[in-house]
Amino acid sequence: MSYFIQLIVDGLATGAIYAALALAIVLVNRATGLINFAQGAMAVMATFVAFAVTQAGAPVIVGLAVAIVFAFVLGATVERVIVRRFEGGDPDTAVVVTIGLLVLFSGISAFFFGYEPQPFPSLFPLETINVLGVFISMRSLGTIAVLLVAMVLLQVLFRGTKLGLAMRAAADNPSSSALSGLPVSRLLMIGWGLAAALGAVAGVLVAPQLFISPGMLDFTLVYALAAAILGGLDSPMGAVFAAGFIGVVENLAAAYVDVIGDDLKVAVPFVAMIIILILRPQGLFGRKAVVRV
Repeated sequence: MSYFIQLIVDGLATGAIYAALALAIVLVNRATGLINFAQGAMAVMATFVAFAVTQAGAPVIVGLAVAIVFAFVLGATVERVIVRRFEGGDPDTAVVVTIGLLVLFSGISAFFFGYEPQPFPSLFPLETINVLGVFISMRSLGTIAVLLVAMVLLQVLFRGTKLGLAMRAAADNPSSSALSGLPVSRLLMIGWGLAAALGAVAGVLVAPQLFISPGMLDFTLVYALAAAILGGLDSPMGAVFAAGFIGVVENLAAAYVDVIGDDLKVAVPFVAMIIILILRPQGLFGRKAVVRV
């Protein structure tokens, strides 16, 4: 039983890494109606900024604060200068633009910092505690705690604040929102800035476990997208739950299904995602779209 619980705990710790980036994807989708494939690369750039600050001798928390400010400015600038030119047109074009930005930002990070993975200091202690035979990392607990707080704050932002409601309205129907007097362009810019800032938090949280490099979040982005889609692109709580589900299912399948093992465990969450989305296309916590005709 302790082995089974250990697998679940390890799976939740892995899922926390996916959830960190999935929350940023959900935020930019709810604020702008787009899926930003450059989210991971933008988070890595901000994490490298935090890395440079810590290398200069500052504490990690100071590096995180600088990275958040940098990421917000970067996200807002990208929306204002690049993405805005494609908003309101074909959504597929905007998606291709974000893929191009992914390549661009990855190249910029590599140009300034190189491709060699480097250790990144942790925000949380590296100790491991033993609870009834189950080993739990303090770093994983800290990461999960931060993500739960971020999830709650996003839920409050979009459901209980004027800014969040205005951002949702601007994303759902920009024309009507503009006619109602909402500053649509400013709201979209803020949405991109907040998503980038959340991505910076995600990058700083996971960098100590993955080591920082330009491609640090490339593989994580795939799982984060899966978590965001599985949980529902309009639900921060769904993204976190789905990320934990993916991490746990991946671990249990590798341990208990001999045919799968470590080689095929990466495919298990995606098979589960396909099955669930066939039964519930809007995701586990997503809202079903209703269109009047």
